[in-house]
Amino acid sequence: MSLTTTTNRISQLFDQKKERILSVYFSAGFPNLNDTVTIIGELQKSGADIIEIGVPYSDPVADGPTIQESNTKALKNGMSVNLLFDQLKDVRKTVHVPLILMGYINPVLQYGVESFCQKCGEIGIDGLILPDLPMTEYLEEYKETFDHYGIKNIFLITPQTSQDRIGMIDENTDGFIYMVSSASITGAKKDISEEQVNYFKRVNQMNLKNPTLIGFGISNKETFDHACQYASGAIIGSAFINVLNKSTNLKNDINGFIKSVIGK
Repeated sequence: MSLTTTTNRISQLFDQKKERILSVYFSAGFPNLNDTVTIIGELQKSGADIIEIGVPYSDPVADGPTIQESNTKALKNGMSVNLLFDQLKDVRKTVHVPLILMGYINPVLQYGVESFCQKCGEIGIDGLILPDLPMTEYLEEYKETFDHYGIKNIFLITPQTSQDRIGMIDENTDGFIYMVSSASITGAKKDISEEQVNYFKRVNQMNLKNPTLIGFGISNKETFDHACQYASGAIIGSAFINVLNKSTNLKNDINGFIKSVIGK
């Protein structure tokens, strides 16, 4: 039984909004150590539906150079799991959109899985994305703990993921499925290929019970619009990190970028 009495914000969002959901990723502690809460607030104001907060890690194997560099800068700035939790302790006083922590299993294990999930529950984190957490290990060792604290575990699928495994993931999650657009690392790209479209169509034909969001390579209105034809929405990471990296005015630059993507 979950400790949370209210419906998870991820579930609420997908109940209320069926299309053009925009999820935005950035690395906590980047570009400056204390920018985390400011960026979250500006993303919400600008129209982001979900915010993925990257937990910086020294060996981010699934990430491309842009996110790796933002991870490295955040760590040099002094970001840590403890500091991130401290920065987020009052975030729910002003932020109502779903918040997801995205990172790697090692820092979670170091912190302690139960302690990590408990802290997430206290702060108001709705889900975790841990690309290197094997599904079998999650189901056997951690699912009960995640459920207890009301934390959704978001699984990733790629064009190489078998139909059987996609079906198993769909059965064992109830948030959304992160549909990685290609088998490569993260990074902004200019368009979506025919091969990727065939993969999106194949997944659509499976009639999954969970909604899907497409990530890796979404960078602007054109790629966002294209992805939204085949999923409930899309995830932007590297392109947004690039905006933060060049920003001279976080509020204006975040607002301008998000509005340019969603077309408002």
